[in-house]
Parts: sequence; C-alpha cells; structure tokens
Amino acid sequence: MTEEALAAFERHLRVERNLSPQTIRAYMADLRQFRGFLAQGSAGRTGGGDLLERADSLALRSYLADLYRKKLRKTSIGRKLASLKTFYAFLLREGRIRSNPAELIQTPKAETYVPKVLSVDDVFALLGDLFEEGPAGRRDRAILELFYGSGVRLSELAGLNVADVDLDGGLVKVRGKGARERLVPMGPPCREALVHWIEERPALIREGRTGAENPLFLNRSGERLSGRSVARLLDGYVRKSGIGRKISPHALRHSFATHLLDSGADLRSIQEMLGHKSLSTTQKYTAVSIGRLMDVYDRAHPKAREEKEKP
Repeated sequence: MTEEALAAFERHLRVERNLSPQTIRAYMADLRQFRGFLAQGSAGRTGGGDLLERADSLALRSYLADLYRKKLRKTSIGRKLASLKTFYAFLLREGRIRSNPAELIQTPKAETYVPKVLSVDDVFALLGDLFEEGPAGRRDRAILELFYGSGVRLSELAGLNVADVDLDGGLVKVRGKGARERLVPMGPPCREALVHWIEERPALIREGRTGAENPLFLNRSGERLSGRSVARLLDGYVRKSGIGRKISPHALRHSFATHLLDSGADLRSIQEMLGHKSLSTTQKYTAVSIGRLMDVYDRAHPKAREEKEKP
C-alpha cells in the first residue's frame, strides 16, 4: 500500500496543488527518508508492512529527534516536517488512516537568518572583463547579468525559454514556486547581454535537440543548460574575479534585493519581483540594510540633526 499511497500523493501535489517539479521532488525525498528511518526499526513501534501509513506520533517525534542529533538546521527540519504534515493530511482525507499523527507536532522555530550578499564592488568585479568572446562567453555573461539584474532563482533561470524574454519591453516571464508566473523587469546591461547571447545562440543549436520548448540557455550539445551546470560556471567566474569566497546563485538574488532596498525601493515592489508569497519573507533584507536605516535616521531625526549641527 505504501507505494500506491506515495504515487497518489505525488499526483495530488502535481495536479491538485500544482506545485513545481522541484518542490514535488523535495516532498517525495522527505517521505522516502522518513520511510527509511522507520525501516531501520529506530521508531520501534511501527513493525513491518505499510510503514508510512502505520507510523504514529511517537515515530514522528523519534524521527525529528534523530534529525536534531544529526545537527540539521531548523529550517531543514521544518521543511521535512511540513512534507509529513501534508502527506498525512492527504492520507486522512483519502480515508487511508484514521488520525493524523503529525497534526499536533509543532514546527521548530526557525533561526534568525541574515542573507549573504555581495558588495556592489564585488558584483562589478564578477561582471567585469572575465568573459571570453564567442557563444559560451556571451551566454555566461547573460546568465550572470540576469541573476543580478532580475533576482531570479536558479531553477527559474534554468527553466526559461526564448519566448519568456521580451527584449523590447525589458521584461522576463518567470515561472516560480507553485508554478506561479510573474513578470520581472531587467535593466539595460542585462537586456544588452541577452541581445548579444540570442544573436550567438544559433551557433549552439543542434537539430532536434532543443525540442518544442526552445530553451533560452543551451549547453555545448545544444540542450537546455541544467541548474547544476549554471552553478558550476558561476563558481568558475567567482574564482576568476578574485572575490575570495564561495558565492551561490542565491547570493546574487539576495544581492539584487538588498541593493534595491539600499537604493530606496519599497518592500512591496521587491516582493513582487522576487515572487515571494508573503511580505515577511522579503523583510529579512531589512536586516542586511541596517546601515541604510541608520543613514535615514541621521538625516531625518531632529535630535540626530541637532548633534551634527553642534560646533
């Protein structure tokens, strides 16, 4: 019954909840990890057979305790618990179980998280004269400019098709989490880099390789460039730039949002561009921009001005 339940749950995530393929894979991986824990007998009370359906709240608490012992981050534990809560709510709705063992288990309070961002100088070093002439160099510049110029996620960038880019309007149509679509503006440097790449792109096209989707970014075989390949090429340019520390694609997204906030953009606009469902997710960037808030205070507060005006 377990495999049947997992298959039904996967269809539920894909069809009813319309979640992205990446999110569905994460949910299913979490469930299989929990089933592996149960199979080891660590929970003690589940026995054989349909392990996931027979698990009780004690089994779930034992699993969470095991994750804590392995020193996983609270955000990771919270995500795994969310997968289990969703799964057991589905089983209860479908009549496969009589009660939800995860219903009363509290999600761990997440640690305070301050995003890692690049300075403006680091960004200019990364987007400087590091790119070779030719299709690959033009593609790589367009990728890095798009990361910093639009704040897209790695999976969103890898999933872009040529039709998603409106060069005349300066907009990119992005499919984000939960298959939600949004339009993101791009600045002149980003647009210029994409124009040059699209001019060079035919050199990498191989007949029958790109398929009906017509992916925007191609590898040397003419197929869609994977997210893993994008992350590897970013690593190479970070080393060339001399920044001296590892930079993830998400750090460029964080830098995009933080630098907008530093320059006076409002949180609601940044939320829309990033595709955040909740404004509270976007508010983490205010912690990075505390220097800007202090500058505003010094310029605007009467007592602060008074101190500055003293001889």
